Amino acid sequence: MDVDKYEFLIYQSLTNSLESGDIYCRDSTQFRSLEDELIDKKYWEKNKDKILEELGYPRLKKPIEETILQLEEELENKIVIVNVNKRIREGQNNHVKITGKGDNIKWSLPYKKPEDTENHSFYSHLPQIGIGDVLRFVNEQCGFFEAFTHILGRYIKSEADNHNIIAGVVALATNTGLVTMGEISDISYQALYTTSKNFIRLETLRNANDMISNTIAQNPFFRHYDIEEGVIHSSSDGQKFETQIKTINARHSPKYFGLKEGVTSYTLVANHVPINAKIIGANEHESHYVFDILYNNTSEIKSDLHSTDSHGKNNANFMTLYFFDYIFAPRYKDLSGKADKICGFKAPSQYKNCLIKPARKAKKQLVIDEADNILRIMASLALKTSTQSVIIRKLSSYTKQNKTKKAIWEMNDIINSDYILNYIDDLLLRQGVQRALNRGESYHKLRKAVSHAYSGKFRVKTELEQQIWNECARLVSNCIIFYNIWILSKLHDQLIAKGKYKVAEIIEKISPVAWRHVNLRGNFKFKHSQYIDLEKIINELLKKTPSEYATDNEEYFN
Repeated sequence: MDVDKYEFLIYQSLTNSLESGDIYCRDSTQFRSLEDELIDKKYWEKNKDKILEELGYPRLKKPIEETILQLEEELENKIVIVNVNKRIREGQNNHVKITGKGDNIKWSLPYKKPEDTENHSFYSHLPQIGIGDVLRFVNEQCGFFEAFTHILGRYIKSEADNHNIIAGVVALATNTGLVTMGEISDISYQALYTTSKNFIRLETLRNANDMISNTIAQNPFFRHYDIEEGVIHSSSDGQKFETQIKTINARHSPKYFGLKEGVTSYTLVANHVPINAKIIGANEHESHYVFDILYNNTSEIKSDLHSTDSHGKNNANFMTLYFFDYIFAPRYKDLSGKADKICGFKAPSQYKNCLIKPARKAKKQLVIDEADNILRIMASLALKTSTQSVIIRKLSSYTKQNKTKKAIWEMNDIINSDYILNYIDDLLLRQGVQRALNRGESYHKLRKAVSHAYSGKFRVKTELEQQIWNECARLVSNCIIFYNIWILSKLHDQLIAKGKYKVAEIIEKISPVAWRHVNLRGNFKFKHSQYIDLEKIINELLKKTPSEYATDNEEYFN
C-alpha cells in the first residue's frame, strides 16, 4: 500500500463526505447535521400549531395540500388555459422571437432594457458641497445622530460630539482611517479614536441607517421610484473588496483579486435606498444570503418583489421566499435554456402541442408527504434557531439526497416553473427585474466612490471591523441619496405648483444616486460648517430651461 496516496484518499473522502452531508461535525458551524440547526423535534411536534400561529405568515399556517392545489391551478392555467404558448402563437406576446420550423423551432426574448443612470447631468447644476455638510443637513431632517449612544449606556462621563461623530464616520467610510483623518482635518486622532470606540458601533450605525431610510420612505417623492405602482421592488447583489490584512473571512477570488484575498459586501437596495448590508466571504455563494438579508431588514422599507442575478438562485430560495410572502424574481439571461426546468402536473405527453412545455411531471405527493418537515425548517428559519444562511446552504447544496431535500427541491421547481412562465409572458416584469438590478449596480458605483482611499481596500484585522467600515460607507451613501431626494422633492413640488408638469415628470425620472456635486476628498473641516440654503438652491434650479434638464432624457422632448 502507498501510504501517501492512502492518506490523500482519506482526506479526499472526508472532504466529500462532509460536503455531501454523509458525516457531520457537531463542533463546526458549517458541517454539523441539519437536524442540529432546527427546532427540537419533540418541542416542534408538541407546539407546531402555536409556533406557526405566532409567526403570522398565512402560507405557513395553510395546509400544504391547499398550497400545492393552488400552485397546480395557477401553473396549469398558464400553460393550458390562459396559455402562454397561445399568446405567443397569436402574436399577443410579440416580444418572443421564434425561429426555425418543426422540431427545430427555437425562441428567444430580445428586448431593450431601461436603465437608471447614476450621476445624472442634472446634478452638475448644483453647488459643490462637502460630505460633512451633507451629513449635518441629513441629521437636521431626521436626527440620526441620536442613534449614536454611548457604549456604557449610563454613568457616562462625556457626551457625544457631533463633529467628532461625522469625522469618525467619514474616516471609516472613505477608507481614510482615523490616523490619516486626524492629520488632514481639524479634529485630532485622539478625539476621533475615543469617539469611535464609544459611539461608532455596528448597532448604532445600523440604527442610524434605519432612521435615514425610514425618513426617505416617508417622503411622498420616494414612491416615484416604484418600478411598478404600489410595489417595492428590491434587489440584492455582492460587491467585492480586497483586504490588505489577512482576516478569517477573506478568501481568494482570482477574477477580482488576482493572487490577493478579499470579501464581499452583500447589499439590499430598494427604490435606490440601501436598506441592509452584510459582509460575507468572497468564496461564499450569494444565494445563501438572499433570505437572510431580506428577513433581517430592520428598516420600514419592506420589499414586495425581490430580484437577484444568477448568483442569487439555488434549489431552495423560490420556496423559502414564497412561504414568507416575498415574490422572488431573479434575472434569467438565456431563458430558452431554462425552459427544460419547467415542470407541470400532468405527463409531458399532455403538452405536446405547446411551444413552451413542461419537461416532466411534478411529484406533488412527495411534497405533501414531507409537509411537516418542510414547515419545521421554515419555522426554524423564522425563529433564527441557527444562522439562516447555513440552513439555506445545507438545503440547496448538499449532494446527499434524502426525502425531505427532494421535496424541498420539488416545491422550489414548481414555484420556479410558474415564475419562468410569467417571465416569458410579461415584458414589463423582465424590464422591471433588469431595472432593479441596475439600481443595485448604481449603488455599487456610489459605494466605490465613497470608499476611494487606498483603492477601496479594507485595512482592518477583524470581521467586526469590516462590518463597521461597511456600515459607515452605507451611512454616507444613504446620506448622499437622502440629500439628492430632498432636492428633487422640493424642486418637484414647486414645479407642480407653477404648473410645469412636463419638467416635473422629468425630475421624477432622475436617479438620486449621484455624487458629482459632493466633495468626498480634500481638506475636511468639520467644526466650521457650511449652511445649506435649500430655498436658494431650488430658486436657482427653477431658472433653468426644460432643455437643461433633458440632457439624459431627450426622449421627453422628441
